[in-house]
This record gives sequence, structure tokens and C-alpha cells, in this order.
Amino acid sequence: MKNFAGAPGTWTGLILRMAQCLFSVGSIASMATTKTFFNFTAFCYLIASMGLLLVWSFGLAVMDVYALSKKKVLHNSILLGLFAVGDWVTATLSLAAAASSAGITVLYFGDLGGCNLGEECTKYQMAVALAFLSWITVAISSLIMFWLVAAG
Repeated sequence: MKNFAGAPGTWTGLILRMAQCLFSVGSIASMATTKTFFNFTAFCYLIASMGLLLVWSFGLAVMDVYALSKKKVLHNSILLGLFAVGDWVTATLSLAAAASSAGITVLYFGDLGGCNLGEECTKYQMAVALAFLSWITVAISSLIMFWLVAAG
């Protein structure tokens, strides 16, 4: 099995996981600093989904750091299968959360013209944008894991 960019235990894999953590923390922070996010179920789901993605990505980043420091290869087929399933689950949940939050943001604050909250509207939009960026990084990671499992 080849060791290519984004695989577990590589520098690019670690950078990908750290980007996932950074974007999900940014999304959570942007959403949680508003006063009325809890009035919208989609926004609560976004925080829950980004929290799960943060825990998953941070755990895999720690494994990447360990593998890089010990110069170990993490290409065990069972381990890669677990990574692939976890990435696919978190990718699906984060896409659903980002899309539903974007729909609420566009509907309430754009189409209905109900955004009289000022700075909070910007924070909602920032949280949704960062959620989509985190989904892009976890989707890339999940495709890499699927490729490694299929090649293994």
C-alpha cells in the first residue's frame, strides 16, 4: 500500500486533520457567541455536528502526531476501515448540518428580511461558511480513507 498525501501518519494527513479542527472550532465559536442561536434547531444541530467533528478530528490528529513521532505506518486494514467509516459518518453529519443551517440563514435572514440582529447575522453566516469548509476537509479525508481501504 502506497503512502500518499493525506494518509494517516503523514504530514499532509496531520495538516488536513488540523484544518478540520480549526474550521469546526471557528464554526462553533462563531455560532455560540450569538444570543439567539438556540431558537433554531438547525443551528443547535450545527454546533452538535461540529463538536463531534472536532472530537473525531482531534483524536485522529493525535494519532497522526504519534505515528509521525514514532515513524510508524498506520496502514492496518482494520484501522483504515474504522477511519473510513468515521470520516464518512462525520462528513455526512457535517454536510447535513451546514446545509440545513445555510437554508435557515438564507430563508430567515435573506428572503424574509428578518435580519435586524446586525452583528449576529454576520456570525451566523460565518459559522455556516466555516462549517462548509470543515465539511470540505473531512470529505477529502473520507475519500482518501476510502481509496486506502479499496487499495488495501
